This record gives sequence, C-alpha cells and structure tokens, in this order.
Amino acid sequence: MSQTVARFGLAHASAAGWGGQSAAKRRIMLAEILAEVSTEALQGDTLESVLKRIVDCVIQRLPVTIASVILLNDNQTHFVQEVWSGEIGLELPSDLPWPVELGASGRCVRTGKAQLIVDVECDPDYVPGNSGVSSEYLVPITHRGRLHGVLNLESVDAGFFSAEVCAAFDAIATQIAGAIHLARVVGELEHANRKLRQLSMNDGLTGIANRRCFDDRLLEEWTAHAVDGRSLALLFVDVDCFKLLNDARGHLHGDECLRDLAAACSAMLPDGKDLVARYGGEEFALLMVDCDMPTAKRVAHRLRTCVEGMGMLHPTSPIARVVTVSIGVSATRPQPGTSEIVLIDTADRALYTAKRRGRNRIVSRSVRACSLDPAPSSVD
Repeated sequence: MSQTVARFGLAHASAAGWGGQSAAKRRIMLAEILAEVSTEALQGDTLESVLKRIVDCVIQRLPVTIASVILLNDNQTHFVQEVWSGEIGLELPSDLPWPVELGASGRCVRTGKAQLIVDVECDPDYVPGNSGVSSEYLVPITHRGRLHGVLNLESVDAGFFSAEVCAAFDAIATQIAGAIHLARVVGELEHANRKLRQLSMNDGLTGIANRRCFDDRLLEEWTAHAVDGRSLALLFVDVDCFKLLNDARGHLHGDECLRDLAAACSAMLPDGKDLVARYGGEEFALLMVDCDMPTAKRVAHRLRTCVEGMGMLHPTSPIARVVTVSIGVSATRPQPGTSEIVLIDTADRALYTAKRRGRNRIVSRSVRACSLDPAPSSVD
C-alpha cells in the first residue's frame, strides 16, 4: 500500500470515527487530543520534531486533511518554515520564504486573529493544497504578545470547524506557542553557553587561545596522533627579559608587545588546523598537528627572525636593542598509552636550554619513544 493511499485511508477513518460519535464523546475526544498534544510538545529533541509529532497527532485523530505549523521570521514579514502532515495533492504557487501579504495565513498574521473559512472557494486569499478541502481554520501562534506563526488546519468536512472544535485548536495553538518559546529559550541558552565556553578558552589580553584551551587541544591531538601514527610538534616561545621591558617602559607597553607577538605567532600558522596559545605570562605555545621536527624547526626559525625584525624597542635588554624570543622545539610520534606531558616537558627543557645558552636562539629536542627522558638537545 502506498503512503498516499495509506494517508487517504487514515483520513477517511478519522472522519468516519468523528462523524459517528455523540457530542459528549466528541468533547472527550478533543480533551484526549489536547492532552496528547501537551505530551507531544515535550517529547521531541528538536522544535521541528515536536511540531511534526503534533500535526501528525491531529491528522491521525481528526477529520483534518492538512495540518501545518507555519513559522515566521523574527521581523514577522515572511513565513520561513512549515512543518506539515496530511495530503497536499496540488502544487503550491511558491516555495518558502513567502511574504505575509499572501494567502489566508498571511491574513491571519496581518490581523492577529483566527480565521475561519467555511467555504474555501469563496475566500479570495485561500491557497489550495488539496482539491477536496472545503473548510479551513487558521490560528495565530502567540506567546506573551510575540507572534511566532500560524496553525493551519484544512478539512474536507465543511461543517467540521464548530465552535467547540475551534476552541480546541485554539488551545493546541497555545501549546505549540509554548513549545516554540521553550525551544527558542533553550536555543538562546545553548548559544550563550557556547559563547561563554569560547570566551573561557580565549586569552583576554591577546585574543588567542589560553592555557585551558591548549591543554584540552593537546590531549585531543595526542590521542588522535597516537591512533594515526602521525608526528606532533610543539614550540614554546618565551619573550627574552620581559620583566626588564615592563620595568623600563611600563606594563601597558608590555601588554601591547604581547599582543603583537601573539599576532606574529598566529601568522606563522595561518591555515587554522594548528593552535597558537598564550601558555602563561610572556610564554606562547604553538601546537602543530601532523608536523615533524624539520618542519617545526623551520617555523621556529621564521618566527625568531620575524620577531627580531619587528623592531620593538627594548632599551634594557642585555641581548639586543629590540625584543627577541627564545624557542624550545619538540616533536614526536605519540605512542598509545603514553602521556602528552612528555611533549610539554621536552619542549620546556629545550626552551630552558635556549635561555641558559644566551637567549634569542632555538633549541630542539626529540622525544624518545615510550620514555619521559628527552633525547639530547640541538642548538639551531
């Protein structure tokens, strides 16, 4: 049996079931449907799934040929999404979005009032979706004065939309409005949480990643590289004699220097797959994925030369008249079961050696496999 035939059969069964009931049983049925809709409004994982469950419920229980929820944009100028159930047998004139100046749904929005069309052939705004439809009822979906969209119901039964039935659909529209409001509140909270998380992962002074972000990303990349057998590299970059710079030119100048250095580090890794972070104080970390030692050393050399060439004055530095950096480089192919701390420890030892040997230089060390003892360093 095709889906179309099945839907027609279901619609006929609903119509027959409704027409054969007494007024009292109809009231009971409407109350049951309203309760079911209230339950469905809390079941879906997404707003679209919630709305689909509701319109499906209406179609399955009542002689309604088409049930749809048509949502508005924030400015309430266009319909932008429709969730529907039933049988649309005719080609609609245009795809979404479409302006609220068109159709009976648009009239519902423009007036802000429910629209009962007892004979669709006599209504100038009716847009046909099924040739068998005789009547239509449209309800504005409003929550605390905000209009979210329209609940649209169409039936082949010209007398179906009695005052009692319309009142039930008014209540269903209220349930839908609450579900939409809740979904949007949840969406706004999720967006705010993502923004807060992003802020918590950024360094407030330089705008690059902070230590927390670096730690999380290092663990993630270490695990992935251990599985794939790829090489992971790390550069620790330290500003030479930074305290003397702050003492000589003030902390505001020191902060500006750090921002410039963060930009220089980021420029070394432009494709976005790597990570540049402020590791702490005047120290930066460059985590380079799928990167071996020779490549990491080339980046380190370009960075050291770039910083010196920036010509940021450092009047009290014993190294040079401009700001310089010392860089420790480490690289390894992570092994399953080993800790990512070995990469940090190795780069840190290399950086310490660079500073001890006079600063403004690069020292590299490769990590010995399955060992926390780094290999001998080389000065570049």
